[in-house]
Amino acid sequence: MIARMLHGVPRHTLALLAVVLTILVIAPVFANDYLLTVLIIILYFAYTGQAWNILMGFAGQLSLGHALYVGLGAYTTAALYVHFGIGPWLGMPVAVLISVACGATIGFLAFRFGVGGVYFAILTIAFSEFVRIGFDHFDWAGGSSGLFLPVANYSRNDVVNLRGQPVMFYYVILMMTAVAFVMCHALLRSRVGYYWQAIREDEQAARSLGINTFRYKMIAIIVSSGMTAPAGVFYAFYYNNLFPEQTFFILRSIEIILGPIIGGIGTLFGPVIGAFLLTGISEVLQEVLAKSRSCSPGFRKFCKKCWRILALIRLAPSACSTASVSCWW
Repeated sequence: MIARMLHGVPRHTLALLAVVLTILVIAPVFANDYLLTVLIIILYFAYTGQAWNILMGFAGQLSLGHALYVGLGAYTTAALYVHFGIGPWLGMPVAVLISVACGATIGFLAFRFGVGGVYFAILTIAFSEFVRIGFDHFDWAGGSSGLFLPVANYSRNDVVNLRGQPVMFYYVILMMTAVAFVMCHALLRSRVGYYWQAIREDEQAARSLGINTFRYKMIAIIVSSGMTAPAGVFYAFYYNNLFPEQTFFILRSIEIILGPIIGGIGTLFGPVIGAFLLTGISEVLQEVLAKSRSCSPGFRKFCKKCWRILALIRLAPSACSTASVSCWW
């Protein structure tokens, strides 16, 4: 199976992957707490970018509501942990099922009635907003006051309950990102992947060749939503607090899609490269501005937003009309 997956992959690509993975594995030995936090954020966006890339990059269906699946995954596992003491790994299948059910509902309503393009994107935003408003009034999950996970100083890392030091979270998200990368590679080279690419390039032509476009678009949104839910689990247990206004906000969705857009939609390395570029340069820019005493915090935030918009316009002009405006707000 491994030989089949590696078939056709250039040796220099495999060597480069091995070097990058080795560097990432040993990075905590040399990184301070700040750099480790930045790497965790980069890998988080690399993972979520790969999940979004399945729906948009492979199947050509633009979603601007992937924060919905992150939020559902986060709230499901956090609520199960807080109220019933169920660990995140046991709660994750429930979170995935809920996200898949939500994604399948959106997909059925859209694809069955021929909703696509910008209208599909608007539908995903609408669902995310509906769920956000619902969680604002869902007292069992904390409502608008937020849901807080118990925090304590741990002398050892508890991987089972995702309680521990940043190093533990780093290796967890690194493992998730690596698994997602391999999964995307396998999907892209499978029959389903080829059907997705055919639909992305010309749906009418794909349908005329006998491809069941409804079925394979449903598979794409189900896989993408289910793959996004574990990112929500990580988000909840890493940050330890959840607020509907933050978790389901459209800005979270825009942050997810920026990496693949900048790095390359529909490619395996795009989400990873984009996450490193955007997060890395944003943090460098923030550090440079922080050393300038004449720059207020508001001005620094303004500059970071400008950088993201300029990067989007420069590298992905076709997407800037919708994404850049949302990113600004």
